[in-house]
Amino acid sequence: MFKLYTDAATMNKLGYSSGGILIIHNKRQIQIKVKLKANNNHDAEFEACLMGFKKVKEIAEKNETIIYYTDSKIVYDSLEKRYAKHYQLQLNKILSLQDSFSLVINNWISDKKNEGAHNLAQQALHSFY
Repeated sequence: MFKLYTDAATMNKLGYSSGGILIIHNKRQIQIKVKLKANNNHDAEFEACLMGFKKVKEIAEKNETIIYYTDSKIVYDSLEKRYAKHYQLQLNKILSLQDSFSLVINNWISDKKNEGAHNLAQQALHSFY
């Protein structure tokens, strides 16, 4: 079983974004800070999610269970409905990655419970820009 946490941070006035990805497997953590292309928070949240699933796909077997955590309501709701009015292209890429695993459980959590990915995203934002 893999636990995946993602979060994004955006400097709205400048349009800079970064992401934090936290993967937990066998009591080990993989912490990733990434620079994102997105220039607004919603795009950044989808991009961070996509990058997180790409990373999990590199290290996980197809028969693995992935438990995904996000504090973004739009990402969570879109994944659950498999529809996003303005973000369908990004969503389709994420869903394709999710469909490659035997089971993915999407969870919405509060900002406070997503502190690991949040801190990584904030650190990335301040170190890249």
